[in-house]
Parts: sequence; C-alpha cells; structure tokens
Amino acid sequence: MSIEKVKKYLKQYNKDKDIITLKESTATVDLAANALNVIPARIAKTLSFKLDDRYILIVTAGDTKIDNKKYKQYFNIKAKMLSAEEVINEIGHKIGGVCPFAVNKNVKVYCDISLQRFSSVFPACGSTNSAIELSCDQLFSISRAVEWIDVCKINE
Repeated sequence: MSIEKVKKYLKQYNKDKDIITLKESTATVDLAANALNVIPARIAKTLSFKLDDRYILIVTAGDTKIDNKKYKQYFNIKAKMLSAEEVINEIGHKIGGVCPFAVNKNVKVYCDISLQRFSSVFPACGSTNSAIELSCDQLFSISRAVEWIDVCKINE
C-alpha cells in the first residue's frame, strides 16, 4: 500500500507521525480542501509527466494549471501527462494519492513557484484520504526536488 511506503519514507525526516488520515476523500483538490478546511490553492497537487524516456513530477498550487508555453520553454518539449496505468507503474502511486514522496527511482520532482505564496501547503501522502502540512521549504527538501520552476498559471 502506497501510504505505508510514504510513512516509511517520511520517518527518516521525523514526519511520519504528521500524516493526516481523514475519513473523507482527498483525491481531488476540491475534496482535499473541504476535508482539510483550507482554500483549494493550498493543496499541493502533484502532476505526472513524461519527458522523452524520463518521468517527472511537478508539485503545484491547487488553483493552477500547467501553462503549456512555459512548460515547453523550460523543458524544451510539449507537456505529456501520464495515463493512470503509467502513473502507477512509472511513479509508484495511484491517481488520487500521487505525491512527491517515496516515488520510484529516477523520478525527478520539481516544485512550482505558485506554492511559495503560502506559509504551508498540503500534499497527499500516497492514498486518497491522506495529506501532510509542510512549509514550502520542507516540501522542497523532503521531496528531494530538483528546483523551483515557473510552469503554471492560475486556473480561471
């Protein structure tokens, strides 16, 4: 089970006990925001992409979407999101619980600057009913992110 994998991963940062497990689903930004009683923008959604023969995750604020022009300018390739099956096989989590923790080897994590508007954000923890509150610095460090990038725009 993915949440167990995430708990084990977070234990090395003394954060395994900080996982919030809810009765309600946190599988979408709106569901997570309602369950956690926060604005949707503070939900750190994790999106999965294929770059040629590599796989990446981009963690972004819940009120944003990928700006295709910015993405292509940064990565020099058109954005190609993964299918649900590819997410499980290549990232190591199921849709609805995808997070930047305990991912498959060689998956690179990037954090979008849209998150930096908040003192803390809530990424998932490997299941459809879990999350953790982290500062942006903690998220970046614990996810072992490559860098902060700017590839999103506010979803209107």
